[in-house]
Amino acid sequence: MALLDRFIIEFDTALRSIAGGAHAHRSTPGLAAHSDGLISAAEREHAAGLMRINHVGEVCAQALYQSQKLVARKPEIKQMLDHSGQEEMDHLAWCEIRLKELGSHTSYLNPIWYAGSFAIGIAAGLAGDKWSLGFVAETEKQVENHLESHLEKLPQDDSRSRAIVEQMRSDEMAHGQEAIAAGGVDLPESIKKVMQLASKVMTSTAYKI
Repeated sequence: MALLDRFIIEFDTALRSIAGGAHAHRSTPGLAAHSDGLISAAEREHAAGLMRINHVGEVCAQALYQSQKLVARKPEIKQMLDHSGQEEMDHLAWCEIRLKELGSHTSYLNPIWYAGSFAIGIAAGLAGDKWSLGFVAETEKQVENHLESHLEKLPQDDSRSRAIVEQMRSDEMAHGQEAIAAGGVDLPESIKKVMQLASKVMTSTAYKI
Protein backbone atom coordinates (compact mmCIF):
# COMPACT_ATOMS: atom_id res chain seq x y z
CA MET A 1 0.00 0.00 0.00
CA ALA A 2 1.33 3.46 -0.93
CA LEU A 3 2.39 5.70 1.95
CA LEU A 4 -0.24 8.32 1.06
CA ASP A 5 -3.02 5.70 0.98
CA ARG A 6 -1.89 4.33 4.33
CA PHE A 7 -1.85 7.83 5.83
CA ILE A 8 -5.39 8.53 4.57
CA ILE A 9 -6.70 5.28 6.04
CA GLU A 10 -5.06 5.85 9.41
CA PHE A 11 -6.20 9.49 9.50
CA ASP A 12 -9.76 8.41 8.73
CA THR A 13 -9.58 5.89 11.57
CA ALA A 14 -8.43 8.60 13.94
CA LEU A 15 -11.26 10.93 12.91
CA ARG A 16 -13.88 8.23 13.29
CA SER A 17 -12.49 7.36 16.72
CA ILE A 18 -12.62 10.94 17.93
CA ALA A 19 -15.60 12.47 16.15
CA GLY A 20 -17.89 9.45 15.74
CA GLY A 21 -19.11 7.52 12.75
CA ALA A 22 -17.21 4.31 13.42
CA HIS A 23 -18.27 1.43 11.17
CA ALA A 24 -18.63 -2.10 12.55
CA HIS A 25 -17.97 -5.18 10.43
CA ARG A 26 -19.98 -7.34 12.80
CA SER A 27 -23.60 -6.90 13.83
CA THR A 28 -24.24 -5.22 17.14
CA PRO A 29 -24.76 -7.83 19.90
CA GLY A 30 -28.19 -7.93 21.44
CA LEU A 31 -30.06 -6.57 18.40
CA ALA A 32 -33.06 -8.75 19.22
CA ALA A 33 -33.29 -7.35 22.75
CA HIS A 34 -35.87 -4.61 23.33
CA SER A 35 -35.47 -3.91 27.01
CA ASP A 36 -35.17 -0.11 27.22
CA GLY A 37 -38.79 0.20 28.28
CA LEU A 38 -37.99 -1.88 31.36
CA ILE A 39 -35.29 0.40 32.78
CA SER A 40 -35.90 3.65 34.64
CA ALA A 41 -34.52 7.06 33.72
CA ALA A 42 -31.90 6.77 36.47
CA GLU A 43 -30.86 3.34 35.21
CA ARG A 44 -30.59 4.66 31.65
CA GLU A 45 -28.33 7.47 32.84
CA HIS A 46 -26.16 5.04 34.79
CA ALA A 47 -25.94 2.63 31.85
CA ALA A 48 -24.99 5.53 29.57
CA GLY A 49 -22.19 6.53 31.93
CA LEU A 50 -20.78 3.01 31.89
CA MET A 51 -21.08 2.69 28.11
CA ARG A 52 -19.37 6.08 27.72
CA ILE A 53 -16.45 4.72 29.73
CA ASN A 54 -16.37 1.70 27.43
CA HIS A 55 -16.47 3.95 24.39
CA VAL A 56 -13.52 5.98 25.71
CA GLY A 57 -11.66 2.73 26.28
CA GLU A 58 -12.16 1.88 22.63
CA VAL A 59 -11.01 5.35 21.54
CA CYS A 60 -7.83 4.70 23.51
CA ALA A 61 -7.55 1.21 22.00
CA GLN A 62 -7.66 2.63 18.48
CA ALA A 63 -4.89 5.09 19.32
CA LEU A 64 -2.78 2.40 20.97
CA TYR A 65 -3.12 -0.11 18.16
CA GLN A 66 -2.52 2.48 15.45
CA SER A 67 0.59 3.90 17.10
CA GLN A 68 2.09 0.53 18.04
CA LYS A 69 1.42 -0.77 14.56
CA LEU A 70 3.39 2.15 13.07
CA VAL A 71 6.59 1.25 14.93
CA ALA A 72 6.26 -2.55 15.13
CA ARG A 73 9.35 -4.35 13.79
CA LYS A 74 7.85 -7.58 12.48
CA PRO A 75 5.19 -7.79 9.74
CA GLU A 76 3.31 -10.52 11.60
CA ILE A 77 3.08 -8.27 14.67
CA LYS A 78 1.70 -5.43 12.54
CA GLN A 79 -0.85 -7.83 11.07
CA MET A 80 -1.94 -9.01 14.52
CA LEU A 81 -2.30 -5.43 15.77
CA ASP A 82 -4.26 -4.51 12.67
CA HIS A 83 -6.67 -7.43 13.14
CA SER A 84 -7.21 -6.61 16.82
CA GLY A 85 -7.67 -2.95 15.93
CA GLN A 86 -10.44 -3.85 13.49
CA GLU A 87 -12.30 -5.76 16.19
CA GLU A 88 -11.82 -2.84 18.57
CA MET A 89 -13.41 -0.62 15.89
CA ASP A 90 -16.47 -2.87 16.11
CA HIS A 91 -16.55 -2.21 19.86
CA LEU A 92 -16.25 1.52 19.24
CA ALA A 93 -19.21 1.49 16.86
CA TRP A 94 -21.34 -0.70 19.16
CA CYS A 95 -20.77 1.61 22.14
CA GLU A 96 -21.53 4.68 20.04
CA ILE A 97 -24.79 3.13 18.81
CA ARG A 98 -25.81 2.15 22.32
CA LEU A 99 -25.11 5.62 23.70
CA LYS A 100 -27.39 7.12 21.05
CA GLU A 101 -30.11 4.60 21.94
CA LEU A 102 -29.78 5.63 25.58
CA GLY A 103 -30.14 9.28 24.59
CA SER A 104 -26.62 10.15 25.66
CA HIS A 105 -23.32 11.25 24.14
CA THR A 106 -19.72 10.15 23.78
CA SER A 107 -17.03 11.80 25.90
CA TYR A 108 -16.30 15.43 25.08
CA LEU A 109 -12.66 14.72 25.96
CA ASN A 110 -12.11 12.10 23.24
CA PRO A 111 -9.39 14.13 21.45
CA ILE A 112 -7.38 14.23 24.69
CA TRP A 113 -7.87 10.51 25.36
CA TYR A 114 -6.80 9.69 21.81
CA ALA A 115 -3.72 11.93 21.79
CA GLY A 116 -2.48 10.67 25.14
CA SER A 117 -2.98 7.03 24.21
CA PHE A 118 -1.26 7.52 20.85
CA ALA A 119 1.83 8.93 22.58
CA ILE A 120 1.86 6.04 25.06
CA GLY A 121 1.51 3.53 22.22
CA ILE A 122 4.47 5.04 20.37
CA ALA A 123 6.59 4.83 23.51
CA ALA A 124 5.59 1.21 24.11
CA GLY A 125 6.25 0.30 20.48
CA LEU A 126 9.68 1.92 20.41
CA ALA A 127 10.69 -0.14 23.44
CA GLY A 128 10.52 -3.23 21.23
CA ASP A 129 7.94 -5.73 20.05
CA LYS A 130 8.06 -7.91 23.17
CA TRP A 131 7.41 -4.91 25.43
CA SER A 132 4.79 -3.54 23.06
CA LEU A 133 2.96 -6.87 23.09
CA GLY A 134 3.32 -7.06 26.86
CA PHE A 135 1.69 -3.64 27.08
CA VAL A 136 -1.16 -4.87 24.87
CA ALA A 137 -1.64 -7.94 27.06
CA GLU A 138 -1.71 -5.93 30.29
CA THR A 139 -4.03 -3.33 28.79
CA GLU A 140 -6.46 -5.99 27.65
CA LYS A 141 -6.33 -7.66 31.06
CA GLN A 142 -7.25 -4.42 32.79
CA VAL A 143 -9.99 -3.73 30.25
CA GLU A 144 -11.36 -7.23 30.81
CA ASN A 145 -11.54 -6.52 34.55
CA HIS A 146 -13.39 -3.25 33.89
CA LEU A 147 -15.89 -4.98 31.65
CA GLU A 148 -16.50 -7.67 34.27
CA SER A 149 -17.25 -4.96 36.82
CA HIS A 150 -19.61 -3.25 34.37
CA LEU A 151 -21.57 -6.47 33.94
CA GLU A 152 -22.14 -6.34 37.68
CA LYS A 153 -23.08 -2.64 37.62
CA LEU A 154 -25.31 -2.49 34.54
CA PRO A 155 -29.07 -2.78 35.18
CA GLN A 156 -30.14 -6.41 34.96
CA ASP A 157 -32.90 -5.49 32.50
CA ASP A 158 -30.51 -3.66 30.16
CA SER A 159 -29.94 -6.70 28.00
CA ARG A 160 -28.74 -4.62 25.02
CA SER A 161 -25.81 -3.07 26.88
CA ARG A 162 -25.01 -6.32 28.65
CA ALA A 163 -24.82 -8.24 25.35
CA ILE A 164 -22.39 -5.67 23.93
CA VAL A 165 -20.17 -5.72 27.02
CA GLU A 166 -20.11 -9.52 27.12
CA GLN A 167 -18.92 -9.74 23.50
CA MET A 168 -16.35 -7.01 24.08
CA ARG A 169 -15.02 -8.90 27.09
CA SER A 170 -14.66 -12.08 25.04
CA ASP A 171 -12.75 -10.24 22.31
CA GLU A 172 -10.46 -8.47 24.79
CA MET A 173 -9.53 -11.79 26.38
CA ALA A 174 -8.60 -13.17 22.95
CA HIS A 175 -6.50 -10.11 22.10
CA GLY A 176 -4.55 -10.41 25.32
CA GLN A 177 -3.91 -14.10 24.78
CA GLU A 178 -2.75 -13.45 21.21
CA ALA A 179 -0.30 -10.81 22.42
CA ILE A 180 1.21 -13.20 24.99
CA ALA A 181 1.42 -16.02 22.44
CA ALA A 182 3.22 -13.67 20.04
CA GLY A 183 5.97 -13.03 22.59
CA GLY A 184 4.63 -10.39 24.95
CA VAL A 185 6.45 -10.15 28.27
CA ASP A 186 5.02 -9.55 31.73
CA LEU A 187 5.37 -5.87 32.60
CA PRO A 188 6.99 -4.67 35.86
CA GLU A 189 4.52 -4.09 38.69
CA SER A 190 5.39 -0.39 38.78
CA ILE A 191 4.20 0.06 35.18
CA LYS A 192 1.03 -1.93 35.88
CA LYS A 193 0.21 0.33 38.83
CA VAL A 194 0.73 3.48 36.74
CA MET A 195 -1.59 2.04 34.09
CA GLN A 196 -4.22 1.28 36.75
CA LEU A 197 -3.96 4.84 38.11
CA ALA A 198 -4.36 6.34 34.64
CA SER A 199 -7.34 4.08 34.05
CA LYS A 200 -9.03 5.27 37.25
CA VAL A 201 -8.64 8.90 36.18
CA MET A 202 -10.10 8.12 32.77
CA THR A 203 -13.07 6.10 34.02
CA SER A 204 -14.07 8.55 36.75
CA THR A 205 -13.95 11.44 34.27
CA ALA A 206 -15.56 9.71 31.28
CA TYR A 207 -18.56 8.55 33.32
CA LYS A 208 -19.93 12.11 33.26
CA ILE A 209 -17.96 14.09 30.66
